[in-house]
Amino acid sequence: MLKKPELLAPAGSLQMLHTAFDFGADAVYLGAPRYSLRVRNNEFHKIEALKKAVEIAKKQNKKIYILSNIFAHNTKIKTFLKDIKPIVDLKPDALIVSDPGIIDLIQNNFENIPLHLSVQTNTMNYSSVRFWAKNGISRIILSRELSINEIAEIREHCPDIELEVFIHGALCIAYSGRCLMSGYFNHRDANQGTCTNACRWEYVVKEKNKNEWMALEEDEHGSYLFNSKDLCGLKHLEKLIKIGIHSFKIEGRTKSAYYVARTVQVYKTAMDLILKGEKINKDLFESLNLLANRGYTDGFFDRHSVEEYQNYERGFSYSDKSQYVADAFYFDEEKQLMKIRVKNHFEVGDTIECLHPQGNIKKNIDFIQNEQGENIKIAPGNGYEVYLNLPKKLIGAFLVKIK
Repeated sequence: MLKKPELLAPAGSLQMLHTAFDFGADAVYLGAPRYSLRVRNNEFHKIEALKKAVEIAKKQNKKIYILSNIFAHNTKIKTFLKDIKPIVDLKPDALIVSDPGIIDLIQNNFENIPLHLSVQTNTMNYSSVRFWAKNGISRIILSRELSINEIAEIREHCPDIELEVFIHGALCIAYSGRCLMSGYFNHRDANQGTCTNACRWEYVVKEKNKNEWMALEEDEHGSYLFNSKDLCGLKHLEKLIKIGIHSFKIEGRTKSAYYVARTVQVYKTAMDLILKGEKINKDLFESLNLLANRGYTDGFFDRHSVEEYQNYERGFSYSDKSQYVADAFYFDEEKQLMKIRVKNHFEVGDTIECLHPQGNIKKNIDFIQNEQGENIKIAPGNGYEVYLNLPKKLIGAFLVKIK
């Protein structure tokens, strides 16, 4: 009988944390101030927010892992114990770490705090897994650069050690994030949590030939030579469950709550089907295509030609199938209408999908009312609030316009 794995979701805000749990995630991961790799766009830069997050998780019998996975310079080592103690005192389910010095400080100063080894440490083989386990690490997050067969071999040699695998999200051009581009161009070090995603920029690469500089351009838009497609491991999920992976991790702490809702819903549904002995249906793949993305790749799960990894056309996420347009946040009992917080333009006649933990509903918009009670044809965009004819049970839904 297959063992149920953990589904682990990103949380860059309390809204994302609530969304992850509502849609079926078993655990979330979030960053410690100063010591994680996503300092920007992170609501958890104050201990009060971290405390609230831990309380929410424990109340729902869910797990919460706090990242402290930078490679620390001396200045951060000097302050680490003082800064991490209030976080340890919150009793999260684990700290995610990578720096041997930080690991040593934690182990010598705190008892009974589980440590998970970050993907930043690039654990590639079963000997490394054994080494870290011998040194007090309770879970190893394997490098993204491993094939299915290599992961299976690690499990075979390390049957009793918890293994975690990234299953969905952005990929770096460097070994699991050990990139120098942002630090070189912008003096913002990716390994200190301030990556500017310089790999996604538009480049014109020149080659010196016969004393002339030749521009190598993909097309009129430039070339995104270092821009990886996004990882989508959905079709490999059954194999990985059978291997015995303990936890499947979704990347994306800087993305939206809608992204968390969609990915968690899809992978939770897929896991449930597999555990019941059923096949994943193609609708789940189509659901992921509704998300803005850079194109999808299997990453290193299968060995592909290099061309399949890169997206040379654009460095930003995009979907031509749908657009996240609004949140349903309040049901007006007097009007019997749902109040909507608009994110992007939509109008009467559009088809929307309401993404909700209790199930998704598609609806044609035939009515929009503004806050003054007037019927309007268009919800103009971000910053507006309008009313739609949606049932009360859809409070908390994410509204997605189907193109």
